[in-house]
Amino acid sequence: MASEQRNISDIERMVSSISHFILLSFSSSWEIQMVYFVVFSVIYMLTLMGNASIVCAVHWDRHLHTPMYILLGNFSFLEICYVTTTVPNMLANFLSETKTITFIGCFVQFYFFFSFGCDEGFYLCIMAFDRYLAICRPLHYPTIMTTHLCTGLVIFGWSCGFVLFLIPVVLISQLSYCGPNIIDHFMCDPVPLISLSCSKTHTTKFIYSTFNTIFMVGTFIFILISYALVINSVLRIPSAAGKHKAFSTCASHLAVVILFFGSVMMMYVRPGAEQPVGFQKVVTLFYSVITPLINPLIYSLRNKDMKAALRKILFHIFSLINFSKNNHNTICALVCS
Repeated sequence: MASEQRNISDIERMVSSISHFILLSFSSSWEIQMVYFVVFSVIYMLTLMGNASIVCAVHWDRHLHTPMYILLGNFSFLEICYVTTTVPNMLANFLSETKTITFIGCFVQFYFFFSFGCDEGFYLCIMAFDRYLAICRPLHYPTIMTTHLCTGLVIFGWSCGFVLFLIPVVLISQLSYCGPNIIDHFMCDPVPLISLSCSKTHTTKFIYSTFNTIFMVGTFIFILISYALVINSVLRIPSAAGKHKAFSTCASHLAVVILFFGSVMMMYVRPGAEQPVGFQKVVTLFYSVITPLINPLIYSLRNKDMKAALRKILFHIFSLINFSKNNHNTICALVCS
């Protein structure tokens, strides 16, 4: 019996040398693939432009050099990194016939995508904490939210995801993959990766599910408590203008929180529950591609300071374009004469 078990484990080690995976993405005809390519290329470019605009506005406008906008600028830059871990590879797959990704490349994408996803959850917590201090403790806010604390929170938000997500990535990468190597998804998602393994995955599923539940429920409850305290304080503000300004800021933050956590919890709090492949793709597409596209609109459309800063950027851009055109015409005139 012991020798048979050793033979089985030896066979597993021999056949678990999968060098690549095949990402089926959205399987369809070549013409439909081209339509997908154009649509997601436009979405990707709009996402980069929207979030980059917020980053530039925060960087260039001195009026936005406050903790709230510094955190928002970092959050927008995080969104750029987050969407870039998956969309370029998905676009390449639409044009590819093989649709392959290497074993290492798959887990690198897995690690960075979910590390940035964890960072996004932490940043939403930090932003909720900042709003709590600003609205519930306005007199103490300047002494609490110092430059030193703000810098520490920014570093904390960027680094925590990369540290914490080493655990599930290492656990899942150590599983044996004997074949098949086809992932019916547009990215290296842990749910189909675990299902492809020929090892016993009960322990890995339990640890991964526990990790996700603690992280998502913990951060979500922290955010809800923060905004419940904020709303309670806002209701006590005597002036209607003060209430409107506070509610406007909090509403945009809460909208982003609901979009992100609502879709993510549907996927990863209960990974053991079998869900249709199409449902998994749509939900993953929503929080990984659509949400980063919508977030800049939510933050900019409901914020007067941000809209004013973005107008300044557009004005400078158009001024530079007109200046370069005028110089070009002058040079042409001089050359022609």
